[in-house]
Amino acid sequence: MKTLHSPVTPAPLWRRLAAALYDGFLLLAVWVVAVFLDVLIRDLTNLPYDTRVFRAYLFLVGLLFFTSFWTRGGQTLGMRVWQLQLRRTDGRALGILTACTRYAFAWLAWLPLGLGVFWSALDPQRRAWHDRLSGTEMIVLRSQPGHPGTS
Repeated sequence: MKTLHSPVTPAPLWRRLAAALYDGFLLLAVWVVAVFLDVLIRDLTNLPYDTRVFRAYLFLVGLLFFTSFWTRGGQTLGMRVWQLQLRRTDGRALGILTACTRYAFAWLAWLPLGLGVFWSALDPQRRAWHDRLSGTEMIVLRSQPGHPGTS
């Protein structure tokens, strides 16, 4: 991880969206397994279906998915492919509270047609709403020739 005093390049919107697309497919696969487990457990125990509980369950599965990556190296699998890293604005790694805060605010950033995410294209530091609100930033790591994230 780069230190606070190293020059860093904020992640451009197109790279953020490319990584989000990768991660979206991975999260969808995780959710499919989670739904299967939910149906299996409810059938075995005769628990009734509750939409609010089910939505909270999927929210928590997503929270676990993203926070586990963000707190262990600051990269999801999509971010690794596109040479991006998430860190706090002071250069330190994310703790669990910061990661949870960012995840919750990310939902708010995506809800108004992605306005909070697309905001990063206009922001001087290329930070989306959830970056600003959680004190995080997404940076570009050193590019490697022939890598999909290489400009």
